Amino acid sequence: MPYQQQTIGNATLYCGDCMEILPHLSMADALITDPPYSSGGMTIGAKSQPPGSKYVNSKKYAEFYGDNRDTRSWVMWMTLWLGMAFSRLHDNSYVMLFSDWRQFPSTTDALQAGGFLWRGVVPWNKTASSRAPHTGYFRHQCEYIVWGSKGALKKSTHGGPWSGMITQRVIPQEKQHMTAKPLALMGELIKPAPPSGIILDPFMGSGTTGAAAIASGRGFTGIELSTEYFDIACARIEKAVHDRLNTAI
Repeated sequence: MPYQQQTIGNATLYCGDCMEILPHLSMADALITDPPYSSGGMTIGAKSQPPGSKYVNSKKYAEFYGDNRDTRSWVMWMTLWLGMAFSRLHDNSYVMLFSDWRQFPSTTDALQAGGFLWRGVVPWNKTASSRAPHTGYFRHQCEYIVWGSKGALKKSTHGGPWSGMITQRVIPQEKQHMTAKPLALMGELIKPAPPSGIILDPFMGSGTTGAAAIASGRGFTGIELSTEYFDIACARIEKAVHDRLNTAI
């Protein structure tokens, strides 16, 4: 399957399936991504619903692909692409994967099956602005960043230790994707990566990770299957490149 490639400043963006594109990429220094959770329910019938029905109950955002696998096939798929990404990362690279509470155990399994060392979890506290639960439930106000590394981690020479929990509310007016993460959150997560390194995101969505990487002076390699979100990411990262150039002047 052919794919589209776009270079914008220090970012290279691909529109296509990450399973086809990953083997051909140049090396990167960190993997930070928000893969489809295939969550949103406890049964295959619930998980098979479109993301817009499971997560936001709104037609505001375009749908995205790959969010309707059952748990076993999801873990196998995660393991496959993580193994491909493993070979595209330098030794000592960080890896960070978003997960919700349902897929948290499976995410830790897939990370390790893909060849990485699992080193911990960073809770992301979305605050009480997260979607209200049913009466009597605890509020699901956290998602989780499962993190690890490709081999050993060298002592950082540019900062750290970094916060083991991040509190950042979702800002609706920033979102251009139904599961988009706040720019400020991604700005915190990229800090452990080398200041001149390249961030790899095989599921870049609307480009939030890329925008944060470019704003920090890092490089970015992103992959997105949806043509609608690829176009949004290109425009957003082009703006981030423009803004950084203007700031440097």
